[in-house]
Amino acid sequence: MTTHTLRTKRRRSGLVAKRRKQALRTAAFMSPWLIGFSVFFAYPLISTVYFSFMKYDGFRPPVFNGLDNWTYVFSEYPMFWPALRNTLWLVLVMVTCRVLFGLGIGLLITKIKTGAGVFRTLFYLPYLAPPVAATLAFVFLLNPGTGPVNSILDSIGLPTPGWFTDAGWSKPALTALALWGIGDLMVIFMAALLDVPKEQYEAAELDGASAWQRFRFVTLPNISPIVMFAVVTGVIQTMQYYTQPLVAGKVASGIIGGSGQQFEPGYPEKSTLTLPQLVYNVGFQRFDYGAAAVIALVLFVLSMVFTAFLMRRRGGLVQVGD
Repeated sequence: MTTHTLRTKRRRSGLVAKRRKQALRTAAFMSPWLIGFSVFFAYPLISTVYFSFMKYDGFRPPVFNGLDNWTYVFSEYPMFWPALRNTLWLVLVMVTCRVLFGLGIGLLITKIKTGAGVFRTLFYLPYLAPPVAATLAFVFLLNPGTGPVNSILDSIGLPTPGWFTDAGWSKPALTALALWGIGDLMVIFMAALLDVPKEQYEAAELDGASAWQRFRFVTLPNISPIVMFAVVTGVIQTMQYYTQPLVAGKVASGIIGGSGQQFEPGYPEKSTLTLPQLVYNVGFQRFDYGAAAVIALVLFVLSMVFTAFLMRRRGGLVQVGD
């Protein structure tokens, strides 16, 4: 074996050892993320898929039952489809209203010359209210019999809805509650709006652009990543919408029991029922973990589909002026 061949082999072995050290170093730096991903995402997801094919009540060992859980949820469980429709309604309507309202409030406050800090504080404070307390306050304010909102509407001759006691008004009432706590999106949009280069506005004004044209061709393309962020996070949060509809339905129904009392969510007429409520109700109240795993997987798939669709459509916001 020649000296050149030996040097080449040593050089290659040295490169292999160097790359191995770099890979180990990279893995060491990534280990916190890898451990978190494995423990809090990969393992729960795999377990959910596993239990979706099992008959399991949390007490006895799981028994494989094939597609029985899937058949039961999609064909026999009467609360699944109303919950799915309500969840999709909230995703489409509530998220859209929150993004538009938050953007509008952000635009308004950035244009105010005097007292902007006061208005910013007033709009942000409701966001700090705990969800349960805020929902309780809204239920009592919108009480059809004794609430001040209906009293004011009646005094000026306007119709007085049933709000949380009316199946047709319960979801709009939840949307109003979500708009009341718009402070998080307002702050995000304000930061994005203040970061738009003023030179672009000045150039647009010199070209004779109207206020709408300045918003469409200057503001919106610059803040499109923030709009997309607000929409995607809003969809994910709404897919996990649990506390507000459950508390609103329970209080509006008048059933406020102690611990251990089972309450069927969705009052009135399943109009406030959402998929996260079903996961808890089926899994932890009815002890049917297999069916609960199926509903959880439906939520996961819907979230991924919505997110993928929105990310593919992201370019449309940037090119809105074309």
